[in-house]
Amino acid sequence: MKVGAVVVLVLVGLGCAVLVSMFGDHGATEVVTRPSPEASAPASTGAAIFVHILGAVQQPGLYELSDGDRAVDAVAAAGGFLDTADQAQLNLARFVVDGEQIVVPVIGATPPATSGTTLSGKINLNTADPADLDTLPGVGPAMADRIIQWRESSGPFTSVDDLLAVTGIGDKTLEALRDLVTV
Repeated sequence: MKVGAVVVLVLVGLGCAVLVSMFGDHGATEVVTRPSPEASAPASTGAAIFVHILGAVQQPGLYELSDGDRAVDAVAAAGGFLDTADQAQLNLARFVVDGEQIVVPVIGATPPATSGTTLSGKINLNTADPADLDTLPGVGPAMADRIIQWRESSGPFTSVDDLLAVTGIGDKTLEALRDLVTV
């Protein structure tokens, strides 16, 4: 009789465990929201800028954003990523600039090699990656990193003369770069 009672208790306990695991909480999904404008660090002028976003987004097109917005805002304006988007190839935290084109590649695609080059052949300081900047005379990998670091911490370049604020760039280097870069 005692063995039968133990078996019943074990079966009841096992049944309770199964029910708890079926209907219990299995983790949580956290939704990350954009901080309020008061909490944002960059000083936005609020001026309208236009960004062309295409590729693996829900609604590719030309979008009006505000000066000081970031790539994440452009993706949100385009309805978000498609399931096939390679999100790792896009820095969502970087500031966007007026007239910029953002291409969101699909998984497995290689990014365009001339992402920072304009139609005039000049390197755009606000969209150039280290490889683009490294093609400039007097700019090696370390200088390219400092230019990008300055851009990420100070916001987009507003003129070519802003290069003087980058450690290691003086008047002579600026003059050598002036006709090769744009903002």
